[in-house]
Amino acid sequence: MVATDKSVIITLAVPVFLILILIEYAYGLRVGKNNYRISDTFTSLGLGLISRFPPMLNLGFQGVVFAYVGSQLNLNLLSTKSVWTWLIAFVSYDFLYYWMHRMHHEIKVLWATHSVHHHGEEFNLSTALRQTSTGWLWKWVFYLPIILIGVPAQVFVTVAGINLVYQFWVHTKHIGHLGIFEKVFVTPMNHGIHHAKNPEYIDANYGGVFIFWDRIFGTYIAEKSSIKPVYGTVKPLRSWNPIWANFQIFYQMFEDTIHTKRLSDKLKIWYGPTNWRPDDVIERNPSSGNLVFDDKFDPQLSVHQRVYAVAQLFSVVIFAGILASTISLQTYQETATFGVILILAVLLTSLILENKSYAFHSQLVISSVLILLIYHGHVASEELLATQFLELHAMANLIFIIVIMIAKRFGINGKYDKALQQD
Repeated sequence: MVATDKSVIITLAVPVFLILILIEYAYGLRVGKNNYRISDTFTSLGLGLISRFPPMLNLGFQGVVFAYVGSQLNLNLLSTKSVWTWLIAFVSYDFLYYWMHRMHHEIKVLWATHSVHHHGEEFNLSTALRQTSTGWLWKWVFYLPIILIGVPAQVFVTVAGINLVYQFWVHTKHIGHLGIFEKVFVTPMNHGIHHAKNPEYIDANYGGVFIFWDRIFGTYIAEKSSIKPVYGTVKPLRSWNPIWANFQIFYQMFEDTIHTKRLSDKLKIWYGPTNWRPDDVIERNPSSGNLVFDDKFDPQLSVHQRVYAVAQLFSVVIFAGILASTISLQTYQETATFGVILILAVLLTSLILENKSYAFHSQLVISSVLILLIYHGHVASEELLATQFLELHAMANLIFIIVIMIAKRFGINGKYDKALQQD
């Protein structure tokens, strides 16, 4: 059984997603309703690209378990030659997706993986790509029933890919009400509510393709004209760091498990509701209560930071594309090495976007070390296009950072930023 997120449909759709993101951005500028910020967009795309590496490295048990269930426990109730197989598989997959999605909002250890998708405080097409890198741990468990009843591997992978691709277009604010269509299907209007953190909207509209599951099981909430959706998580991430985004809640759960005294509470931290914490932990370390509800995390960026972020955005997208398209030419170790380098690239850029004082110096050191490692053949084969692009990328980083440091030394960029602010 092939892993769900290796579907060729998803691979082919990614370039289309990126083009549509550019179109939405341009359209937003044209109509005066732009809702893209470079930091937020870079984080969304960076997290999405990083999330592709666990399936590329075959991490987890999904393939092994699906193969065993498909061969040993398969009830063989469905045939690939019947159109009913495809219809049953498509509807059944979305039904199981609804419950998988809902459980990830109701059980804390599941929410720890899924919360990454909800950290974004903007709602645009790039938000759809803000995906977790830890979902491979258990999401697949929810789909075992349709493997058990005999949905063939190729049918399963295809409907899973179509389901995921469908969910991309519903992450936009530029499409309004669609009449009767949104009573049956998930649309931007009802999915926007799913991403809202308003008390009136929280934990609703879990469907992937069909919204009628929410209507049937009582989790449907329509947008109210008097209440504007505010996007993000109730406890904001307040960071662009992709590592922290993936492990923030896991870290809090481990910390709470250590500090709470009762054994039952130590267990409940993991399987309990997403907003539950033991009383003794809350007394010792209460959650911050002084944050403004609709205040977005938005460190101000200088001109050189914005230019650098845009350049890094295009670079990591190109690098990830090269890796995905040439993976058959790479050894497992080379793919893993490239994955670590991609994570480092996104992480270091996130530190720059957070105005960390050591960020550019860290990038300077990492780029220098990377060039030396590539030159001495310690990263991957020099014949690989990914290696060649990586070397050029590191050299460009080095030159850019040196120029920036010289400019800062003589106060050139500071004067330029002030001139722009005056204009």
